[in-house]
Amino acid sequence: MSSLNHEEFDVVVVGGGPGGSTLATLVAMAGHRVLILEKESFPRYQIGESLLPSTVHGVCRLIGVTDELAKAGFTHKLGGTFRWGVRDEPWTFSFSVSRKTAGSTSYAYQVERMKFDQILLDNARRKGVEVRERCAVTDVTEDDGKVVGVAYTDADGTVRQVGARYVVDASGNTGRLHRHVGGTREYSDFFRSLALFGYFENGKRLPAPRSGNILSVAFGSGWFWYIPLSDTLTSVGAVVRREDADKIQGDPETALMKLVAESPLISEYLKDATRVTTGEYGKLRVRKDYSYSNTKFWKPGMVLIGDAACFVDPVFSSGVHLATYSALLAARSINSVLAGEVGEAPAFTEFENRYRREYSVFYEFLMSFYDMHVDEDSYFWQAKKVTSSTRGELESFVELVAGITAEEFDLSDAESVALRFKKGSAEFAEAVGELSGREEGADMKPLFKSSVVRQAMEQGTQEQTRAMLGVGADAPMFPGGLVPSDDGLRWAVPDTD
Repeated sequence: MSSLNHEEFDVVVVGGGPGGSTLATLVAMAGHRVLILEKESFPRYQIGESLLPSTVHGVCRLIGVTDELAKAGFTHKLGGTFRWGVRDEPWTFSFSVSRKTAGSTSYAYQVERMKFDQILLDNARRKGVEVRERCAVTDVTEDDGKVVGVAYTDADGTVRQVGARYVVDASGNTGRLHRHVGGTREYSDFFRSLALFGYFENGKRLPAPRSGNILSVAFGSGWFWYIPLSDTLTSVGAVVRREDADKIQGDPETALMKLVAESPLISEYLKDATRVTTGEYGKLRVRKDYSYSNTKFWKPGMVLIGDAACFVDPVFSSGVHLATYSALLAARSINSVLAGEVGEAPAFTEFENRYRREYSVFYEFLMSFYDMHVDEDSYFWQAKKVTSSTRGELESFVELVAGITAEEFDLSDAESVALRFKKGSAEFAEAVGELSGREEGADMKPLFKSSVVRQAMEQGTQEQTRAMLGVGADAPMFPGGLVPSDDGLRWAVPDTD
C-alpha cells in the first residue's frame, strides 16, 4: 500500500453524529490527533430531535457549544407532556422537578438534527479534529487481537488505510463494525416497535409556557410523539407493535392518517395542520425501534458508543443523551490511556460499567412507564404489561445489569425483577394521578416521589453539575472504580486518604 494511502492518527472515529463529534472534540481537547470519517455529507437528515438537559448543560458545555446552541433559535423544552396512564387528563413532567436541574438549567431543546449535528461537527473541526465526509469505512484492521486502524473508501472511490491507537465506532444502529468487538447483539422482546412518522406545518401548540414540550399520547394501537421544532414545524410519529406492521403498510399517507384518527388528542392538534411534502421533511419514514444491547462494548484498540453499543425505546428522548454521554465516558478512557495515567482494562471497564448502568436505568424506567398505562381492550398495551413479559425477556435484563450495580438492584431471579418493575410502575402511576388535571406551575414534587424517576435523572444531573462547576466526583460509582478528573476529560484514581 502506498504511503500516500496510509496515515496515522491517535484516534479514528467512524461517524460524525452527536456521539462521534462529541468524543472527537473531547479527545482533541486533550491534545491528540483525531480523524472523523463520515459516510454522508452534512447537513444530513436524522431522527431524534428532542434533547435532555444533561446533554445541553453538561456535555455541550464541556465541548464549548452552549452559546452557539442558544443563538440557533431552537425551541425551548421545559419537560414533557403526556396523555398516558389511567386518567384522560394530560400531565406534565418538568425538568425543574429536580433541584439539580432547577433554575437556569431546567430546560433542553427541540432541535432540527440537520442543524444541531452540523453545529457539533463544525465545533469538532474548530477544536482541531480532521473531518472527512463521504468516506465510508469498509473494514477494521487488527494486529494480534488488537484493533490498529481502518480501511475506508473516500469521496473519489479510492481505498485508503488509517492507523490509530483507537478506533471508535459511532456509526449508529445500522453499522456493522460493532461485530469486530466480538460478542453478540441481544434484542429486547419488550421494546420491539415500528414507527411511521412525518412533519407537519401549523399544528396546534400546548398552552404557554409548555408550548415547546414534547407531547406523548397513548392510544389503542400504541403511542404518538408530537415534537414542536419551531413555531410552525412539528415532527409527528406513530409507534405500533412489530406484530401490527400491517397498520403501516400500503400507502404511508393513508396509514398515518388512519392512526391519527385513532387518537382524538392528536387529531385535534393536527386539525388545521398541513403535512410537509417537499424536501427532507416531505418524506414519510418508517423506523424500527428495536431495543438492544451488545454483550461487549470494547476490545483492545476499539470501543462502541451510542447506538453502535445499545439502543432503548424513544419515548423519553434518551437517544442523543446516551450517545453523547457514552462519548464523554469513552473519551475519558481514551485520554487516560493515551496519557499513560490509567491502564486500558480499568479505563474501559469504567466506561462500560457506567454506560451499561445508564442504559439499564432507562430500560427499567421505560418498562415501568409502559406498564402503568391501562387499556384492557388494547392488544398493544396488554402486551406491554410487565407480568405478561416472557421469563426469557426478564432474564435477559437480569443478565444485562447483574454484576454491574448489584448493590442497587435486587436481581435474585426474573420474578423479583418483575415485581420490582410492577412496584415502580405503581409508584409512577400514583404520582401521575396526583399531577393529572393540575394547573400549570403546580407543585411537581409528587412525580419525584417515584423511585424510577429519581434514578433516571440522577446520573445525567451529576454530569451536568460537574460540567458547570468544573470539578470531579469525590467517590467512585463502583467499588474499586475510577472518578472523573477535575476538567472532566480523563479518569482519575480516587484519593483513599
